[in-house]
Amino acid sequence: MHKTGTIYLVGAGPGPVDLLTLRAARLIETATVIVHDGLIGPDILGLAHPDARLISVAKQRARHTLPQEDINDLLVREALAGRDVVRLKGGDPYIFGRGGEEAETARAAGVPVEVVPGISAANGAAAASGIALTHRDASSIVSFVAGQCKGLSEQDWSGLAGKGRTLVIYMGVSTAAQIAEKLMADGLAPGMPIAVIENAARPEMRVLRGLLAGLPDLVEAEAVKSPALIVIGDVTARDSATLAAIAKEAAQ
Repeated sequence: MHKTGTIYLVGAGPGPVDLLTLRAARLIETATVIVHDGLIGPDILGLAHPDARLISVAKQRARHTLPQEDINDLLVREALAGRDVVRLKGGDPYIFGRGGEEAETARAAGVPVEVVPGISAANGAAAASGIALTHRDASSIVSFVAGQCKGLSEQDWSGLAGKGRTLVIYMGVSTAAQIAEKLMADGLAPGMPIAVIENAARPEMRVLRGLLAGLPDLVEAEAVKSPALIVIGDVTARDSATLAAIAKEAAQ
């Protein structure tokens, strides 16, 4: 009787190979087929067996190697042909990784799915940059939002950021101006501290800090490129050097 393969939705973490989970590393080493995102580095792909088939489905803003529906079909097709498939994603598969869509498609086709969690981009960026997303004196609530979603201007973000809260924005580099304008229109103070974390947990990581009103200028002046996260809240200014720099900027 023909055997159906399993689709493994595997989180590769924020980038470095040594931040993979053991389960993720073992699946990569033994996989026959690996369908991977563009953010997966050569050090991680280098774990794959020499005979493994590596399929890139890299996505960039407004330009995808394959539309998501075609990726879903590719995974199901390979599994129905009897092959186990590792779907390798940066961060965690279920946090802005479209893993939920892929799992639903697979299950509808009768294909078994296993999810292997990874260190999310937000967790990895926070730890690598020294920013505690929660802090007893500054934040007891954390929200994650996508900065490139449809209908951004119509969404209600009021209450997501402010005193006692931290807001983490994924995929917000290209829409930084709209994000700042939206948050201030929803009542957030222009002087709210922010941080932009580029290439989190990688050797080339940069942590840029400033104020909400200056977010668009900061992104432009520093030529910030994806992958990058925007963190908004008092937790981004907990150290004395940052507090002094922000106070100086506010006074100008």
